[in-house]
Amino acid sequence: MTSEPQAGAAPSAGAAWNAVDWLPLCRRAVEAQRALFADIKGIRKRTEYEGVGKGGDNTLVIDARAEDLFFAELDKEADAGASFVAISEERGEVSFGDGGQTHVVIDPIDGSLNARRMIPSHSLSVAVASGTTMADVEFGYVYDFGSNEEFVAVRGEGATLDGDRLEVAPEGEQLEMVGLEAARPEKTVPALLAMTDHVYRLRIIGSIAITGAYVAAGRFDGMLNLRNCRSVDAAACQLIVREAGGAVTFGDGELADAGLDLDARYPIAAASSEGGVKRLREFQRVVEAETA
Repeated sequence: MTSEPQAGAAPSAGAAWNAVDWLPLCRRAVEAQRALFADIKGIRKRTEYEGVGKGGDNTLVIDARAEDLFFAELDKEADAGASFVAISEERGEVSFGDGGQTHVVIDPIDGSLNARRMIPSHSLSVAVASGTTMADVEFGYVYDFGSNEEFVAVRGEGATLDGDRLEVAPEGEQLEMVGLEAARPEKTVPALLAMTDHVYRLRIIGSIAITGAYVAAGRFDGMLNLRNCRSVDAAACQLIVREAGGAVTFGDGELADAGLDLDARYPIAAASSEGGVKRLREFQRVVEAETA
């Protein structure tokens, strides 16, 4: 019989990826970011840029400072002897210690436009992997700063919300409520038409990490992304969905085909069942055909 994961418990030891106690590290980063958000208030102050990040987007000062706070935590672990490779939106790929197969995939602010506009739905998203693909992710962490909720998953041990076990919506074939993400207006029309008679209601949050976590929590039946995303957006929430009993697809390939490197781009869909995610993938194909 599989035991329930303990609230706030760290993953079991034994693998190189777990040389660091990742859960307390993430929680320290959350507290540091809270202070940052309290310090930088107002749309004007949050709309200050400094160059272009490795992900290709203009870097907001608030994004860079949030990333600095997380990297300060990584520096402490490296100073204590840990080795890993960090992948982050602004700095790109950075090796700590001897590097190795452990990869830490970080989006300090997933939902940067929300954060910039003072919309509370944005998150810290962190995934730790024992290799270089989505299939290798061992630990996923999403903190929703709007609701002050902590979503955690450990591979093979389940997923939790504030320490309580997560399970996806029970009627997985029914796409009653779907979260729509990364949708430019011109791409929504063919998708909306394709969803007629299949989806009852749509919600747009503005953070892939939060939307995926909501699928894991049974709040959404599915998540549909209409623009190719990066590993930093999805690496954590995809594990949370799968450990809660749901299904995730990155286009038509396998999880092992979806790399964690910052150059990788892919569509993502998640649902509470395999049938649901296949249906969502059909909607993506319609958009791909229309906008090719």
